[in-house]
Amino acid sequence: MSGSNLFAHGWVWAFASVFLGGFLTSLTPCVYPLIPITMSIFGARDEHVSRGRALLLATSYVGGIAVMYTALGVSAALAGRQFGTFMGNAWFIVPIVALFIIMAASMFGAFEMSLPTSLQTRLSTVGGKGFSGAFAMGLVGGIIAAPCTGPVLASVLAYVATTRSVTVGGSLLFTYALGMGPLFFAIAGFSVALPKSGRWMESVKSIFGVVMLVAALYFLRNIVASLGHYGRPTWKFLEVNLALVVAGVILGGVQLSFHDGAFKVLRKATGIVLIVAGLFGVVAWTLTAKPLDWTYGEKVGVAAARSAHKPVLLDFFADWCIPCKELDVKTFGKPEVADELRRFQLVKVDCSNDDDPIVNATKDRYGASTLPTVVLLDSDGKIVTRFNKAVTPEELLPALKQVH
Repeated sequence: MSGSNLFAHGWVWAFASVFLGGFLTSLTPCVYPLIPITMSIFGARDEHVSRGRALLLATSYVGGIAVMYTALGVSAALAGRQFGTFMGNAWFIVPIVALFIIMAASMFGAFEMSLPTSLQTRLSTVGGKGFSGAFAMGLVGGIIAAPCTGPVLASVLAYVATTRSVTVGGSLLFTYALGMGPLFFAIAGFSVALPKSGRWMESVKSIFGVVMLVAALYFLRNIVASLGHYGRPTWKFLEVNLALVVAGVILGGVQLSFHDGAFKVLRKATGIVLIVAGLFGVVAWTLTAKPLDWTYGEKVGVAAARSAHKPVLLDFFADWCIPCKELDVKTFGKPEVADELRRFQLVKVDCSNDDDPIVNATKDRYGASTLPTVVLLDSDGKIVTRFNKAVTPEELLPALKQVH
């Protein structure tokens, strides 16, 4: 994901995280209506169906889910420019935040959400039997699971939209879909029985509820200044917030239930508040850059560089661009990069408003076709290097040293 936080620790970590998210989603109650349907498709209870054929049918089914989610990822990436312009608009953000809060309440047991039984039954008849039927059922399977997968997918798709990378968007959503696959392979291969609900289910739902609340705060960063400015780039700040998470878990924010006695309900509520606050603090820490002396505005910055006869680094960013924010932390915030940047005139070009003709003209002039884009100018004002992505410290540092 072109420098997003998922990729801060490498590709393996990024895709493993998304895969795990898909697997955890498959354990939520919204996926349960799919299990008896898929058992009939795979022939898991039919003694005349070999285990090998059942696994091949499961592969077709998971392939259908993967194709559907991959298409969503590609669509989000292609619509990135249009999607991004709304990310700083309260009329767009507030409904998303409300959806996350409502879904969190559902995960905590305030009410149950599922598609109507009649619609579930109708969807289960799609495609007929055989491999094509399994694939077709996989295409619509995600719809039945939508009450639980929707908010998770919404956050991933919103992130993909900021990268505007078809390859990244498609591959991430494909991996997410594969994460949902192990459950169905288990059903097909071993004819497992439907697990009974219990405390483990409450914990899984609570984890998703916490994640949704943190996601709500994350989106609110774009429109609530106090949340947007919250965070410190210090290890102490990180340690305090991690301690809040641990305290919340110890209190019972995950393992207790709101259906217990009043004292346990109070413990769980307090634990959730601490966990959400701590996790949001961790997110804010990752998005808080170490201070550098930036000039805002291309004309002002370039003019100042010419007067001082200094090279220039132009950073094209937007308030709604997540990789742009992480570029400040993961790349510009690296001590060795920051030291090299001090001899540059550092210029921020705000591209939050895609409809501004001056902004678009500046982007065209410097070839800033995507966000983030980093352009290096020498002391004569000539373009030396351009990165149309969230450049890594390992890529940027050698380029900086070559500019004079």
